[in-house]
Amino acid sequence: MSERLQPGDVAPDFTLPDADGNEVSLSAHKGRKVIVYFYPAALTPGCTKQACDFTDNLSLLADAGYDVLGISPDAPEKLGKFREKENLKVTLLADPDKKVLDAYGAFGEKMNYGKTYLGVIRSTIIVDEEGKVEKALYNVRATGHVAKIIKDLDI
Repeated sequence: MSERLQPGDVAPDFTLPDADGNEVSLSAHKGRKVIVYFYPAALTPGCTKQACDFTDNLSLLADAGYDVLGISPDAPEKLGKFREKENLKVTLLADPDKKVLDAYGAFGEKMNYGKTYLGVIRSTIIVDEEGKVEKALYNVRATGHVAKIIKDLDI
């Protein structure tokens, strides 16, 4: 389990496959702000709500200079099904070995119904144009989270 990122930290660079198997790197977005969000699993109710909220607000965020990348441990094929089923426009990336999730502090101990287990910690990291962490939000809620980000960023 890795440390959580803090504002001012350099965001760890990564290259992951998208839903079509194309490689996407954080460094390719240098010069733009990036909202990197981590979610547990495609095609589940909370993750669907969150991905749809990002899709619904994608043009607003893009106009304000933000790109959005969603990362989960799902395989690219599952991400493709998720995108098609929900008509998602956000870029979804696969991290099945959880290396990026771990590097961002978005994988670790969770508790549910009194049981402790390892899993994806729903998190959102906002990276500035220089590749530094602007905001690091952990244990966020799937519902209402995108609206809160938009409000917090004054968009």
